[in-house]
Amino acid sequence: MTHVEDELNSQPECWIRAAEEAIRHRAALPRPGERVAVVGCGTSYFMAQAVAALREGDGQGETDAFAASEFPRGRSYDRVIALTRSGTTTEVLEVLGELKGRTRTTAVTADPATPVMSAADDLVVLDFADERSVVQTRFATTALTLLRAHLGLHTDAVVADARTALATALPQGLLGCAQFTFLGRGWTVGLANEAGLKMREASLSWTEAYPAMEYRHGPISVTTEGTATWMLGAAPDGLAAQVTATGAHWIEGRLDPLAELVRVQRLAVAVAAARGLDPDQPRHLTRSVILAP
Repeated sequence: MTHVEDELNSQPECWIRAAEEAIRHRAALPRPGERVAVVGCGTSYFMAQAVAALREGDGQGETDAFAASEFPRGRSYDRVIALTRSGTTTEVLEVLGELKGRTRTTAVTADPATPVMSAADDLVVLDFADERSVVQTRFATTALTLLRAHLGLHTDAVVADARTALATALPQGLLGCAQFTFLGRGWTVGLANEAGLKMREASLSWTEAYPAMEYRHGPISVTTEGTATWMLGAAPDGLAAQVTATGAHWIEGRLDPLAELVRVQRLAVAVAAARGLDPDQPRHLTRSVILAP
């Protein structure tokens, strides 16, 4: 078993603990009404997108998400949350350094022995969800679960769905697909983006991700036999029929969208194995991106 397989299989237990950690770290996380930005890089950026949409959609305050390299220095926030598994990512540390002393910051990380520990004002360490694989699975979903629980939007049913996602067979006919598209709505747009990234990283697949309604505005033109379109969450009316009419595989997520992401993680590993690839060592990637000065 690869590291990534072992790690993705541990997610239900990690999520249970994350919900407990949300209670313990309540003071380090945003209060209702605060204006908040969430930053990260790669997978963490896509989790930031999901968090921002969840929080603002629930009426708990204006919330933006940015790739750390694109954080708008001129904007004012009550708190900035940085998601960083490694605690060493250059762009995240730069943002935290610039905000020191003028904006309250919280870092959510997996490694307590890294520079982010002194760069942020408040800290949430999810070391139990750290990973040996370069490809992120459990840290990302555990960080999202922490924040989802803090917002009061996590339930035991999510964990049950994750167990179902791990125990049931993947949809048939996907291993030979040449292209994969992932769709979301609201907070699941971030999950769709992450699903596409996971397939690219682990299996070198051609993948795309879109808000579900935007898929109709051009991208559906490349959908055909030998492609797959996976909806994370409820699909817009009529979209399933349109995709099916192209001859493509249509997969509509019926579990909690975060549990559906677990199914995509499993698919990424399965496609990698079918292609003779090692998902623990994705091409040209490292655990953390540290830019030379």
